[in-house]
Amino acid sequence: MLAAAWLATLAARPLYKTDEARYGEISREMAQSGDWVTPRLNSIKYFEKPPLQYWAGAAAFEAFGVHDWAARIWTGLLALAGVALAFLAGRRLFGAPAGASAAAILAGSPLFIAFGQFNTLDMGVSVFLAAAVFAFAIGQSPGNETARRRWMLAGWAACALAVLSKGLIGIVLPVAAVGLYMLIRRDWTLLRRLELARGMPLFLAIAAPWFVVVSLRNPEFARFFFVQEHFQRFTTTIHHREHPAWYFVPILLAGMLPFVFVVLPAWLAWLRRPAPGFSPPFFLALWAALVFLFFSASGSKLPGYILPMFPALAVLAGAYLARAVRQRVLAAQSVLLALCGLALAIAAPYLSRAGAEQLDRLAGAYAAVLIFAGLALLAGGALAAVLAVRGRIFACVAALALGTLIASLAAIAGHRDYAPLFSASSTIAAMNPQPSAATPFFAVESYDHSVPWSLRRAVTMVGYRDEFGDAVYWEPGKYIREHAGFTSAWTEARDAYALFAVRDFDRLRAELGVPMEVVARGPRYVIVRKP
Repeated sequence: MLAAAWLATLAARPLYKTDEARYGEISREMAQSGDWVTPRLNSIKYFEKPPLQYWAGAAAFEAFGVHDWAARIWTGLLALAGVALAFLAGRRLFGAPAGASAAAILAGSPLFIAFGQFNTLDMGVSVFLAAAVFAFAIGQSPGNETARRRWMLAGWAACALAVLSKGLIGIVLPVAAVGLYMLIRRDWTLLRRLELARGMPLFLAIAAPWFVVVSLRNPEFARFFFVQEHFQRFTTTIHHREHPAWYFVPILLAGMLPFVFVVLPAWLAWLRRPAPGFSPPFFLALWAALVFLFFSASGSKLPGYILPMFPALAVLAGAYLARAVRQRVLAAQSVLLALCGLALAIAAPYLSRAGAEQLDRLAGAYAAVLIFAGLALLAGGALAAVLAVRGRIFACVAALALGTLIASLAAIAGHRDYAPLFSASSTIAAMNPQPSAATPFFAVESYDHSVPWSLRRAVTMVGYRDEFGDAVYWEPGKYIREHAGFTSAWTEARDAYALFAVRDFDRLRAELGVPMEVVARGPRYVIVRKP
């Protein structure tokens, strides 16, 4: 039932700008071109991230066709895999009750739910990193040597997949966590149990081939990927995502809202009291702290960056609940969730209008969705409070998770009412007539990743590079730098279309001085055709 609900809502909305449409379009172009080595976005080389999710998306398109839900299927399935991993790790390390609670806590965490519904890279790297740290923790637990070796090799393979998902953090963070653990506990014997002689070759065999091949085919790749997208992204504000050091505090609290009274005490308790010998809970708590501090120190911050700590926190919270009955804590948590639900239901008419003045007519529809979400939280919290008082711990956790899951999925799916603010798909669908695949299509001083995705083709950017930077110059002819180049191309074309931002349209129309006929207008964009 969880899987059905989780996957069914993947088709509720069009792909939003920027990340969702970007990664969907890269996969679409990969499937269309058959080039699975060099990622391209809007036909321009795109080297910001490794290709694992692009490969998965392209494979989904080959199997199911090009659809919004097919672009999201990889993240949706990985989210479910993350819940399964939390269950298995909790069960293996702390017993069956801990595993069941860990799975429920993760499945009911709003941030985890949200990133399981969006086509971004954060879920992929989070699940593979979780697999790596869980495999390491299980592999160091008492057991036979053959099983230990298998767990460690599985961890190395998971690190390689994490690298192929989002870059070097897939190996840097796990290695840093193990090194920090050895330094704090002064347990240097772990070095002998890491399976370095077998693990490193396995890691390289999985992770390295693509990096070698793409570098050989594209001389510009290495500097861009390793220097700009790793070193400069972390140490500078090159991508203009700077935020204060405490940026992730509210994100963590909101992201774990239904269980924050359990997760935070569990995290601190396991950090303070490591067990003798190798301590899986201390290692997982240290891992979560490292992820939080690493990205808090980064010059580039986005909400999904701390998602890799959530599976470990869920397992720690499950173990915390399994150690002792926490009726009062869970009762307080249940009341908090119920109050949050009540507040959401009351504030829904105001929240639905926030930031969406262009679509005021839709505010009422989304207000109804938010009221439903608030009532789901209220019902889940009220039921959980009753179960907590009766000492039914897992049932209480399940009620908290279910109420939050229903509310979150409803709020995400219902947000399709505002899709015109976050996707150009409805504006493009309104074009009459529709352009042929061979008709030139320009994006003038504006660009939106949902445009090529919705058109199922690349467009020619004019006077605006967006995030592409110098990549637009790597292959001349795919970008027009100045207005004169556009007017010349527009004049010479037999038929042509162009997209403008609404805020710039009247000004640019007067400046360009070429004939245009409006064929579609949305809240963000105007599309014109050469008459």
